[in-house]
Amino acid sequence: MISKERIATIIKDFHEKGVPWLVERDLEIPIEIPIKRAISIIGPRRAGKTYSMFQLMKKLLKKYEITQSLHLNFELTILKNLSLEDLNLIKETYFEIYPENKNKKVWFFLDEIQNIENWETFVRTLLEENINVFISGSSSKLLSREIASQLRGRSLTYTVLPFSFAEFLRAKKIEPKKYLSSKEKARIMKEMREYLNFGGYPEAILYPEEREKIITEILETTIYRDVVERYKVKNIKALRLLMTSLINSATKNFSVHKFYNFLKSQGIKVSKTTLYEYLEALKDVFFVFPVHKFSYSSRKSEQTLPKVYLVDNGILYFSEVKDKGKLMENLVLIELKRRGKNVYYYSNNHEVDFVVAKGKRIEQLIQVCYDISDYETKEREIKGLLKASKELKCKNLLCITWDYEGEEKIKGKKIKFIPLWKWLLNE
Repeated sequence: MISKERIATIIKDFHEKGVPWLVERDLEIPIEIPIKRAISIIGPRRAGKTYSMFQLMKKLLKKYEITQSLHLNFELTILKNLSLEDLNLIKETYFEIYPENKNKKVWFFLDEIQNIENWETFVRTLLEENINVFISGSSSKLLSREIASQLRGRSLTYTVLPFSFAEFLRAKKIEPKKYLSSKEKARIMKEMREYLNFGGYPEAILYPEEREKIITEILETTIYRDVVERYKVKNIKALRLLMTSLINSATKNFSVHKFYNFLKSQGIKVSKTTLYEYLEALKDVFFVFPVHKFSYSSRKSEQTLPKVYLVDNGILYFSEVKDKGKLMENLVLIELKRRGKNVYYYSNNHEVDFVVAKGKRIEQLIQVCYDISDYETKEREIKGLLKASKELKCKNLLCITWDYEGEEKIKGKKIKFIPLWKWLLNE
């Protein structure tokens, strides 16, 4: 059990230090809502959930005192293994220190609270006492399951992924203008190459000399803290091999059945069911994003062999994926997910990289191609778009390239070509 004195020190230390310097994120998370709802911020480890909370606190400071906010990181050693009684003691101690806040608006920011047993009961108590609650976690299912069962759905959920390209530039103090000089465009393209190769993990951007070490640590923490500990994984070797296989299969179809046969040929014993469970766990902690083939039947779509994409291109730095077109494709998928889109691929003799759908309505068809100057490549990409356009009755056709921009009318269909950097910044 933690002492009241230690809790008081943690609270006072936070208010003395204040909100740290941060790179502004493009967040659409409300800080004041008229209904009793906990705000859940979910996303992969080290993507910036904690600093998103700090950004919200910074916004609050324009109207309220810092003492009206409290941030607690439950991954700190001293705050691990707390009981419900300890959690209630935190609330009690806070109001002992600031009794005047009992009649004021108060915000509790609870980082990685899913690690604490009975956390949802504590959150429900806070909501009932009209305290604004923000919770974060790197497991989408763990949070949503408890919220659904204990908080009775009293939560709004927002996902934070690693930096977008706009945020990446902001971290480097570059504000892209609408119209660029040759020198400015050259700088943007230089940064685009870095973002393509190394991704958007905030720490990896801010400390480039430590980039490889940081991304390696993220992978190790994902394995041990997020998957092995949380899901009680016993066959760590099989999990590691699965992660390696997923990384090397980025943008391609991935078959658990084939992977199972590979392990079997190597004398590694693990059931196919277990591998599906591991894949589900990696999906849950935002490591991998399976994308299924589009079908008007959601059941049929779910049964198709998925293509797999990784949460950040930084992870692909350690992979066999060196093709720039594939790196672009992974980047585009993550950006579509960041924008909250439902994404599929399409295949019927000719392929379309991404089908963006809203229910059964197709919003857009997207091809991703690094170099469109090659006649055969352009012909293949366009054929796929035109065929899918006819079959799916979609006129919004887009081809994302490295540097070609234009609009072409082919067989009565208008196709827009846009460079990746411009699509990432302007769409």
